[in-house]
Amino acid sequence: MYIKPSVAQGALPFQYETEKTQSNYTGLAGLPSYLELSVVSGLADSINENLHTKVQGWTDLQELMALIMLHLAGGEHVEDLNILQADDGFCRLMRKVETHGLPRAARRKLEKRWRKERHRSVPSPSSAFRFLESFHDASQEKLRRPGVAFIPAPNIHLQALPLINSALVGFAQKRRPETVGTLDMDATLIGTSKQEALPCYKGYPSYQPINTYWVEQDLVLHTEFRDGNVPAGFQQLRVFKEALDLLPEGVETVRLRSDTAGYQHDLLRYCEMGENERFGRIEFAIACDVTPEFKEAVKEVPRKEWHKIYEKKKGKLVESAREWAEVCYVPNAIGHSLNGPVYRYLAIRESLKQAVLPGMESQMKLPFPTMEMEGQHYKVFGLVTNMDWEGEGLIHWSNKRCGKCEEANGVLKNDLAGGKLPSGKFGANAAWWWISVMAANLNAIMKRLVLGGSWVNKRLKAIRFWLINIPGRVMERSRQLFIRITAGHPAFDLLLMIRRKLAEWAAMPPG
Repeated sequence: MYIKPSVAQGALPFQYETEKTQSNYTGLAGLPSYLELSVVSGLADSINENLHTKVQGWTDLQELMALIMLHLAGGEHVEDLNILQADDGFCRLMRKVETHGLPRAARRKLEKRWRKERHRSVPSPSSAFRFLESFHDASQEKLRRPGVAFIPAPNIHLQALPLINSALVGFAQKRRPETVGTLDMDATLIGTSKQEALPCYKGYPSYQPINTYWVEQDLVLHTEFRDGNVPAGFQQLRVFKEALDLLPEGVETVRLRSDTAGYQHDLLRYCEMGENERFGRIEFAIACDVTPEFKEAVKEVPRKEWHKIYEKKKGKLVESAREWAEVCYVPNAIGHSLNGPVYRYLAIRESLKQAVLPGMESQMKLPFPTMEMEGQHYKVFGLVTNMDWEGEGLIHWSNKRCGKCEEANGVLKNDLAGGKLPSGKFGANAAWWWISVMAANLNAIMKRLVLGGSWVNKRLKAIRFWLINIPGRVMERSRQLFIRITAGHPAFDLLLMIRRKLAEWAAMPPG
């Protein structure tokens, strides 16, 4: 039966009506495949093993998985959990799968967590806020000092999130082993109107997490949520060490790439001197500061030692406007030590198409360093490395960091809900950011390891259109749920393929 509107609703010949009773329809018929992947990958078990917030009512697994599913479905705010709750078919499925495989005693224990009768299938926004706030440590806020960069120490619950995420990383490594770990470190700004947010170097209130992205597996290995006023390179060596500890077995060689934020001499020395017990000497290519001293060293490079940089366009190598050269340069920070490491410095210059007008030099504020050589104005960049690769190939390899790593940041902030922080409390926002990372990694595994082929390069909006936001109806017969979708829908065969592959992986012996 339907509730019919009494008046016309709009200009076009259609009307909206509501069902009188629950219909078991869902607009998210493809989202359960991600639920299944979270179980097969070990993510669900890792949540149960590592996270113990002891929030009344919903379990940590229910809270965290609901928020991950919210990110994947396209929700941007905690309040959007009400949209998931309104999806009757998805809620019916959640009720069924949350007790799957549990013994009777465990099911009874789950029911006893509720003081009153349970009416929802996904946590309410208020419950999710309480869950997120359990990651906040109010005592750390008392340690802040005006004008001083400060990173609050994570409480025990926030410390569990990197371990939970490592289950996804380990699963990807098990399914497709890689011996090389190219790690791109990059900070990203999240602009916000939160009163508690601090201004970043660009002047607006923000937060600035620093991510460590594993190139070969297309996964975010580690992240640290930070205030906007914390410099990107602040304590980067500590963050790098934490990321190294999360690399799974099988990785033998590690390489590091970073922008100028990574130009920290303690970090360079740690890599060059092989101070990591597991990986030894770590190769790196990091953008260096173009200081006046560096510019003087660049000026001393003879013209004949500058080499053209070629780029591939339409399958052909084409000469670009950039050139590179080796630079004899020892920075003052390490020049006093005879036993210190010696690095290799490269300069990259690109001629400015429009010359600076005479008398305007002091008024020009370009977003990149420039200098004049041989009567020509150039953009100038520097690269420091301990690698012996040929210069042009090294530069091309280093520049790849700007592609995938920044794309991963864009996915977290725009495709997912990482850019819509839910709270004024630092720890709650840090947990929300980590949830975005887990959702991104779960989707990356789905694309690369499950779907493969052309799906690897699809953005999340295409995944939602083709796979997640599929209309269907959830029905029960003989105590088994069925998700019916429209006959002939192209997602049907795709969903069956996903389930077959996940079933094969689930049947494989552990280890």
